[in-house]
Amino acid sequence: MRPQGVFLSVLMFGVAGLLLFMYLQVRIQEQHAGRVERKREQKATSGWGPVNDLQPVPRVRTGGDARVHTTDQNPEFHMPEGSQEKKENPLLHPERFSRVLRETRPSQGEGQPLGKTTESTIKLVKKHQGTKTLSKKSRGMSLPPDTRPLNKSLVQDNKWRRTDATQERRRSFLQEFCKNYGGASHPQTHLFHMVSRIYVEDKHKVLYCEVPKAGCSNWKRILMVLNGLAPSAHNISHDAVHYGKHLKKLDSFDLKGIYTRLNTYTKAVFVRDPMERLVSAFRDKFEHPNSYYHPVFGKAIIKKYRPNACEKDLNNGSGVKFKEFVHYLLDSHRPVGMDIHWEKVSKLCYPCLINYDFVGKFETLEEDANYFLQLIGAPKELRFPNFKDRHSSDERTSAQVVEQYLTGLTRTERQLVYDFYRLDYLMFNYTTPFL
Repeated sequence: MRPQGVFLSVLMFGVAGLLLFMYLQVRIQEQHAGRVERKREQKATSGWGPVNDLQPVPRVRTGGDARVHTTDQNPEFHMPEGSQEKKENPLLHPERFSRVLRETRPSQGEGQPLGKTTESTIKLVKKHQGTKTLSKKSRGMSLPPDTRPLNKSLVQDNKWRRTDATQERRRSFLQEFCKNYGGASHPQTHLFHMVSRIYVEDKHKVLYCEVPKAGCSNWKRILMVLNGLAPSAHNISHDAVHYGKHLKKLDSFDLKGIYTRLNTYTKAVFVRDPMERLVSAFRDKFEHPNSYYHPVFGKAIIKKYRPNACEKDLNNGSGVKFKEFVHYLLDSHRPVGMDIHWEKVSKLCYPCLINYDFVGKFETLEEDANYFLQLIGAPKELRFPNFKDRHSSDERTSAQVVEQYLTGLTRTERQLVYDFYRLDYLMFNYTTPFL
């Protein structure tokens, strides 16, 4: 065969192979596009899109004239023009949540995992479906639409009158805030994620939402004593509190168990001035040796926000400066995810979706906590501990300490930190800091 013939044969085979490859590539892309389109159509006809655990939560109370739209860094208030239409609260119809459970996958949370995995959620749905659908099993259950009056029949002492009056003002303020600024759109948060920070004490029918750096360690000690797991709160170590797995969380129950407890138990949340809580978290995690926060958060923060960092700091993650930490907090493209110790309370406990019966504050922690123990009928000898859980020799994080840390920030940076926590400042009626 002549060389020209060989060349032409090879060329023809090459062209044919190239055309076949292009054809298969187009077919694959068409099939993939078809699958995506079918999924979109299914979501559109079901009325629910995928639930994103990390999306800010729209307020779902009805009856307000305005709604809050929160972004990752800056909540903004938008007044709807002439909008009087009221929408149903999907939280009050558990059958819709059952549809969410069947049709959505909770996304992986930033930082520490805050919710159930997809696999466990699917198992939970299958467990409750049986021959009947999950919606039929959960029909008729609902969250209480308004805050219930506190049962004060167990309070014997008149000395709590002032504390009780303060508590009523806080509850009313939060309820009114949520009504006025709680938009009526669908909640974009998975139910099990929403209750994943809530601890359960069945004997005294208590639900406590954990807010780190607001007395949560001592509150867990109290719950362990109420549960009969320890005779005294003073004898429980830090590791036993946080790593012992002695306490149950609300997301460990089935749907019926969750709704029953939300409707009948006394629900409490304890909060703290956001700036104080932020500085307290920074001091605890970055100014003391820490085998988790230094290598996981410290190394990433130093690498991204410290120009010309030395090799030692890059390797061990120690010595993070508060200004660098703030840059990480405000960065929409953080090199490492959010953490519960500085996450907003509005995204930990969802106070405008879950109607808390008791709103305590770190600034009056002992007084509020001991009054709450009276309300639930705790043993008379049980008192809230006032000792510092860790780094007991350090000065407590006060307003004066916070001011020292804020002086290292520019005015713009201080304003941006306030904007980040603005919703917490507003809903719990904290005074706007001097910026």
